[in-house]
Amino acid sequence: MALKGLKVIEMAGLAPTPLAGMILADFGASVVRVDRPHAPLMDHLTRHKRSVSVNLHHPEGTRIVHKLCNSADVLIEPYRPGVMEKLGLGPDELLKINPRLIYCRLTGFGQSGPLSQKAGHDINYVAISGVLSMLGRSSDRPFPPINLVS
Repeated sequence: MALKGLKVIEMAGLAPTPLAGMILADFGASVVRVDRPHAPLMDHLTRHKRSVSVNLHHPEGTRIVHKLCNSADVLIEPYRPGVMEKLGLGPDELLKINPRLIYCRLTGFGQSGPLSQKAGHDINYVAISGVLSMLGRSSDRPFPPINLVS
């Protein structure tokens, strides 16, 4: 497998991060997903991954993620700007522990700019780009494409 030996820490979140983690796992990476305690098991993007339940709002939870990142090659996280820093898990903190760690942020609108604090989902992108206004009949309100409804 192309990525055998690569260690990835995936912070649980919405679609882009678990999809990226699943693809890395499919290519042989060892992916450990950090889930919230009592999180619902609705995510279907967990193939080939191990999972650990961690309370990130407790100091012990932060220590667990620090320990995981000590030997990891990559961390992928889906949160809005500042969330990981508030948890003591931002790049400044984790790169002190492991300077070779690749810290990957998968946010909807990036870390800066006017939309950076907004949630980014398919329907938002379709609406902001103007594509949504082109869907449906001209006399009716636009409707989201069926692949976004499912």
